[in-house]
Order: sequence, then structure tokens, then C-alpha cells
Amino acid sequence: MPIIASAKKRVRTTHKAATRNRKTKRGLRAALKVFTKSPSTKSATALQGHLDRAAKKGVIHKNKAARLKSQAAAKAKASGVKPAKTAKKTVTKPKTTQTRTTKKR
Repeated sequence: MPIIASAKKRVRTTHKAATRNRKTKRGLRAALKVFTKSPSTKSATALQGHLDRAAKKGVIHKNKAARLKSQAAAKAKASGVKPAKTAKKTVTKPKTTQTRTTKKR
């Protein structure tokens, strides 16, 4: 057991991070298992989300996440899954307010 206060804090921090990483990895493995069992649009989207999250948190390397996403997309395409349509972003223009005109004196 550490004696120095900073070392004690480091133990607590490491424990929290390890717990968080375990949770992220568990979710990723579960999503991967669901996708490999039956590739569908919903499971592919969930898998991509889990991969992105794990890469962002540093649980897996970003290149590994990209590779797994590519492999999943290829597998989905081979099984005949249609890619999910992304919603187009519509830019709404703000309503123009009528400006007041003042008389020049």
C-alpha cells in the first residue's frame, strides 16, 4: 500500500480508469459479437459507435478502430445489408426582421 498522498491518489485514479476501460471494452466486445452473429444495419451502427468511443477514450488505437470499422462494413456489404441513410442537414435561415426606416432630417 502506498504511503505518500500522491501515490494514494494515483491508485484511486488508476482504479477508476481501469473500471471505465473495462466497461468500454465489454460494450465493444458485446457489440462485435452481436454484429458477427447477425449483421444488420442497426448492429453495424452500434458497432461503429462503440469502436469510435473506444478509440476516443484510448482503449484501442484509432487505426485499429478504423480497420475494424472497414472490416465490418465489408462484411455487412457481403451479407447484403443496406447502409443506413444519413439524414441531410438542413440549414434554416433565420427569419429576416423588417428594419425600421427613419426619416432623414
